[in-house]
Amino acid sequence: MGWHDRRVLLTITTTARPATDLGRLLRKHPDRVQSFEQSFGTAWVFYPEAGEDRCTAALLLEVDAARLARAHARASGDATLKQYVNDRPYAASSLLAVALGKVFSTARSGVSDERPELAASALPLEVALPAVPCKGGPDLVRDLFAPLGWEVEAEAVPLPGFDADSRHVRVRLRGEVRLADALSQLYVLLPVLDDAKHYWVDIGEVDKLVRSGGDWLAAHPRRGLIARRYLAHRRSYERAAFARLAEVAEAGDEDESPVEEEAGEPGEGSLPLHRIRIGAVLDALAASGAASVLDLGCGSGKLLDALLDDPRYTRITGADVSSRALDQAERALRLDRMPERRRRRLELIQGSVVYRDKRFAGYDAAVLMEVIEHLDPGRLPAMERVVFGAARPRTVVVTTPNAEYNARYGLAGHELRHADHRFEWDRARFAAWAEGVAARHGYRVRFEGVGAADPDAGAPTQMGVFDRD
Repeated sequence: MGWHDRRVLLTITTTARPATDLGRLLRKHPDRVQSFEQSFGTAWVFYPEAGEDRCTAALLLEVDAARLARAHARASGDATLKQYVNDRPYAASSLLAVALGKVFSTARSGVSDERPELAASALPLEVALPAVPCKGGPDLVRDLFAPLGWEVEAEAVPLPGFDADSRHVRVRLRGEVRLADALSQLYVLLPVLDDAKHYWVDIGEVDKLVRSGGDWLAAHPRRGLIARRYLAHRRSYERAAFARLAEVAEAGDEDESPVEEEAGEPGEGSLPLHRIRIGAVLDALAASGAASVLDLGCGSGKLLDALLDDPRYTRITGADVSSRALDQAERALRLDRMPERRRRRLELIQGSVVYRDKRFAGYDAAVLMEVIEHLDPGRLPAMERVVFGAARPRTVVVTTPNAEYNARYGLAGHELRHADHRFEWDRARFAAWAEGVAARHGYRVRFEGVGAADPDAGAPTQMGVFDRD
């Protein structure tokens, strides 16, 4: 190995029989060595062992430090020799996390066309990392992985030639874990251990953190350190991440999130904001007497699931512009295993709220739950014509963030809760828009706050309920 190359290794082993099904989940065949070019080197996937009782997949990353330095020089304008000679050993750092995320992207999503039940199951897994740079030593490795259910072995391993830098750690993790969860945890926590990212960090990293850590981060006792290090100590990004976690609220033990605690209504403890919001929407729909409901921008299907639990809704349709979101909804709702009687009440369709679609017509009620803020303001008139002018359900329920409440999340006046939001309105701006829509299309509108209200800022979410005769 030349001075300009660094090799880092991660192995994943299972003893679930037949163990070679690990290759089906990773979508990498045990009989072949596969290579994947990265901007900073080459990633290789191979299987040191592949039997019925035990199978190990290895991810080997060869980092070309010269190529990495050239890419850095192009981005930063620094073309000096120090980029080459000061290069650290890239042991299991953010570069490995980037390679893992790309090479095992399908496995990280939890999708397996061949073995969907296996992808959804916890498996006996063992993860080994021979050398991890860890600012915090073996204790931090245990602090980060043990709360996630792993049995952790970690010991300091000074690297030859780097005796002065003894913060490298050998790590072995064992546990019964879903493979997708294991990969997502590694994707987030490898750069956290290293406390360094070898690429430019922008607001898009908040999305990556929430997507990969949303299932477990809000409940993690070291969530503050995780967010701070993952986001390269950008405090505004850290605040935005916790606001996003309050919105997405995917955590299994959600009462650990301080932002979600703020979002709860008095007496509701730490009920996450998204559940409070769904409850408010369901109350509005029940009061309308609707039997058929169109959920526009249904996402992963949380509202659809709640609607299916209520027999008063005999026709339920979820629509989203994203086919990926509809795939997620189909998996989350377990459409393939749903009882036929329940399944007959549900339809998923791909469509946009800014294009007239005859399939949107004929419903008693439509819901736009946290949708309008994802549209460019210039597209709102098109959405208005499609929903209120053409589809014309008897009731329309719209929820959107209340920008006045953002300061409670520690966000500055110009910061938004979600990187994909195009705007966030205060209560006066939302009321003016909603009253204008109602007047133009023959509706009445009333307003409610959703979530625990601040005396000055109001509730975190604002809701408008439109009705017509």
